[in-house]
Amino acid sequence: MRRLKKVAIVLVVFYTGITLLAYFFQERLIFFPSKMPQGYTYDFCQPFEEFFLSATDGAQLNGVHIKNGSTKGVVLYFHGNSGNLSHLYHVANRISAKGYDAIFMDYRTYGKSTGKLSETALQQDARLFYEYALEHYEDHQIIIYGRSFGTGLAAGLASNNTPCRLILESPFYSAIDLGKHRFPFLPIALLSEYRFPSFEYLKEVDCPIYVFHGTEDGVIPYESAERLFESIPGTAKKMFTIKGGGHNYLQAFAQFQAGMDMALE
Repeated sequence: MRRLKKVAIVLVVFYTGITLLAYFFQERLIFFPSKMPQGYTYDFCQPFEEFFLSATDGAQLNGVHIKNGSTKGVVLYFHGNSGNLSHLYHVANRISAKGYDAIFMDYRTYGKSTGKLSETALQQDARLFYEYALEHYEDHQIIIYGRSFGTGLAAGLASNNTPCRLILESPFYSAIDLGKHRFPFLPIALLSEYRFPSFEYLKEVDCPIYVFHGTEDGVIPYESAERLFESIPGTAKKMFTIKGGGHNYLQAFAQFQAGMDMALE
């Protein structure tokens, strides 16, 4: 009996330690930024302008505006939780090939951007870039596009604005739901400071919504996107299931290409 009690105490202490580590280091479990020297020169092989936006807390947010003189409009793109702007050349080419300009941003601590991460700060930063887009385009010319982590920001931004379309590539139902999937042994709902309830945001989105997700996604389960899609009210929505697709390189699949032709018509 005494031995069992000791084992139980050890397990409780161990679990408590793991829980505390997960709480205090949660940003390292969520974000995988790649820094870039401030003097780095981007090369998108097409006309573009690099710029910085200043957040209210002093953070400097780096962005790139692909300018092809499009009459169709612009795609405001939010990337995943790793990499930086220098990894988006192929995305820029894909968007330009459809006849749109593009605006990309790097999150705080990514690329050349500075500042302290938080859910509120990231949402405010996204709004700054939407306001920048409005300085150059009308609402009906702006498409919001999020990939992976960026879908949470894109969904939240679309819920508070009136873009013409919303594209979600490899989205999640909510950050809490995704956290529970990855760490089912932890009290994620209590620990997480990042919640991004996409399913709630999408209830307030008025524009058509296009969802893309691979059935073999090992990062964000296909079921998460399916559940998210089913939660969207109304009929102005379309889901493209990429059979055999993983979390990356969906653009190599015919289903994705056909869906993007529709989303970026």
